[in-house]
Amino acid sequence: MNTNIHESVDLVLKLRDLIKDADSVEVVIAPPFTSLHHLSHLIPDTPIKLAGQNLFWEKSGAYTGEISGDMLKSVGCSYVIIGHSERREYFKETDEIVNKKAKAALKVGLKPIICVGETLDEKDRGKTLPRVKIQVKNALAGLAGGALKDIAIAYEPIWAIGTGRTASPQEAEEVHNAIRELLFELYEPDGVKGVRIIYGGSVKADNIDSLMAQPNIDGALVGGASLKAEDFARIIKFQPA
Repeated sequence: MNTNIHESVDLVLKLRDLIKDADSVEVVIAPPFTSLHHLSHLIPDTPIKLAGQNLFWEKSGAYTGEISGDMLKSVGCSYVIIGHSERREYFKETDEIVNKKAKAALKVGLKPIICVGETLDEKDRGKTLPRVKIQVKNALAGLAGGALKDIAIAYEPIWAIGTGRTASPQEAEEVHNAIRELLFELYEPDGVKGVRIIYGGSVKADNIDSLMAQPNIDGALVGGASLKAEDFARIIKFQPA
């Protein structure tokens, strides 16, 4: 919940200029709903695509305050974030809700970015992998392997969001590898190959290179650093090892 329309436009105009040569990277921005329409006119012929921060699983109806996949599509969105830790914490979204939203997104042609991650207590009790694996399984329940090519899974350790703490590249890689192995257990190999597993949790310009050097980290879900065009551009232009 950052940036009004004018601030969003200013940010994207700066970012657009900074990354105009970043044609080997797919960039997705998820501004507040109020800015989506304005930004959709600024990103044609750029590497930037639009995402919603959330959606409801019904197409329409008496759900005041919610937004549907059709609405996001109509304003130019290609992606939608689902199950972000803040949605889970503050709005009590469960794995079942995440699953319903993922199915709703895919049904209208949106690509879901499905977030999973553990709390500090779960981390300290050695429950990281079991917790993340059950979140992934529940989020994908009932989805055929063919749907995976349109899905990204974002591992965002809750204890690292907005705290300045970051999972070490090795810690993040361990979880990403476990997620990928789980996908191979659940689906045929051909269906798993297109899945991107990205890392979120205090991603910054000064740690992106070491994170992206890990074999199973395919990208980043960027939080606060995306509000500064220069920092976000540096993350987009990470230096591969």
